Amino acid sequence: MNVTLLKALVALVPACTLFSGSLVLFFRGKTVCSFLQLLGTGCLVVVVLTHVSEALHLFPWMHWGLERSVGHYVDFWSAVLGLTLFPIGYLLHALKKRHD
Repeated sequence: MNVTLLKALVALVPACTLFSGSLVLFFRGKTVCSFLQLLGTGCLVVVVLTHVSEALHLFPWMHWGLERSVGHYVDFWSAVLGLTLFPIGYLLHALKKRHD
């Protein structure tokens, strides 16, 4: 087993846990806050899955790991969206709970 695959599989556990928690929160109360969290964690799961795909050499036409390739941009923008949307949703949810 290569190191990239091992790291990706280890990262898959917290990403999926975060995603499932966001999914439960979204189905309990369909708010903008919970939707942003769900969308953000979904993007983080995509980041992890791109690394799994890179390690297993799946979809070679995406040229994983190379600059200016489709795989690079999928990974990059998923990370940017995930690390932006989830904290914003979490913050808005916390502020909303504080005022209720």
